[in-house]
Amino acid sequence: MVFAHDSAEALESAAFLANSELEPDTLTTHEELVAFFDEFHYSGSRPSSSDLEAVRAIRTRLRELFKSTRDGAVPLVNAILAEERALPRLVRHDGRDWHIHATSDHRPLAERILVETAMAVIDVIRADEFERFGRCELDDCDGIVLDLSRNRSRKYCSVTCTNRAAQAAYRARQAEEAS
Repeated sequence: MVFAHDSAEALESAAFLANSELEPDTLTTHEELVAFFDEFHYSGSRPSSSDLEAVRAIRTRLRELFKSTRDGAVPLVNAILAEERALPRLVRHDGRDWHIHATSDHRPLAERILVETAMAVIDVIRADEFERFGRCELDDCDGIVLDLSRNRSRKYCSVTCTNRAAQAAYRARQAEEAS
């Protein structure tokens, strides 16, 4: 299943945030938050320094959502939408065609992230595509894997983990050849 652009981007940004809380924490400064905001093309006002702690605080909740089952995600999504008083509407902006926003661009960034993620997870639940979420295959990593590839082949949460796995496989081959 190919998800709408706004859903895919919301899922990717939420997975990035969920993984940013792992060691090393990669969301510790206002500059890192602004870079996140720009990379994932959020609309609305740019984050202020006061947004940092609120965004950091939602990361555990996002991890919980991604680690749940399809049926377990439903009450989590419904709770987010109710708490943030989401009101879906169609919008077109910044050269992007019609897509859904369910909260005002004037709400705090953490609220916008939660609502956009919840709306995207609705698409995943309805399409019965919850297997798109997984755990990084490296034994010492608890990262979230979001696999939006056609062949569903993504195994690692980041380029770092992909490289670590490739290095480990290379070393294992070298050790086998040496013995």
